Amino acid sequence: MFSTRFLRQWCPRMLIQAAGMKNYTPPLDYSGIQLPEKPKLTYMDKVPTYASNLKPPKMAKRLTLMRGPELIHNEFIHKQYGIVALCGGRLNSGHMEMIRMTINRKMDANKMFAVWRIDPPWQPLTRKGQGKRMGGGKGAIDHYVTPIKAGRVIVEVGGKCEFVQVFSFLNEVAQILPFKAKATSYDLMEAEKIEKKELAASNINPYTPEYVIKNNMGGCHDWISPYDKEWFFKYV
Repeated sequence: MFSTRFLRQWCPRMLIQAAGMKNYTPPLDYSGIQLPEKPKLTYMDKVPTYASNLKPPKMAKRLTLMRGPELIHNEFIHKQYGIVALCGGRLNSGHMEMIRMTINRKMDANKMFAVWRIDPPWQPLTRKGQGKRMGGGKGAIDHYVTPIKAGRVIVEVGGKCEFVQVFSFLNEVAQILPFKAKATSYDLMEAEKIEKKELAASNINPYTPEYVIKNNMGGCHDWISPYDKEWFFKYV
């Protein structure tokens, strides 16, 4: 039997098939994922419902509802993908409708599902009419908003899909929000936590913001914000 080298020498244009080892990564196992009965995001009311004999109450600005980190809703329940806020802000009914319309239109409802991780608008914001004189008490309720803190999971997407399939429309929504947000996955969030711990452990500079503030170096307690004494410049 002629060798391959001999055949190539006498017939250079001959195509010779050769078998090789192929290493393909196995597909992900979605056997444990069950799609809900209603996979799409539901409509959120613009105005909260009150009793018929109750006048809608007014409220102060309460900026503390947007300050600092989110301590409760900062993890993915389904451990897949979603949108996470990077700083504080407010969402009104128009933003929520934009999120709902974009995700419901672009996701595959046969393989994916989406769930809200925020409450409907509940905090009233007041406004006076244009050209009105000062005084006369607090203005009438203009609209309702939902305050958001840094690290809050806004919406969560899951199902029999990969992050590449959902990143395009999740990132589109995150870029339109009135505050900084990002589309991420559960694995990326866990990797970020490990990286932060490694950076803190490998830091050789002893003068960290926490050390400087706790020891009142340079008399910083006289001019920094009281919130910086609690969060050490991490949340502004």
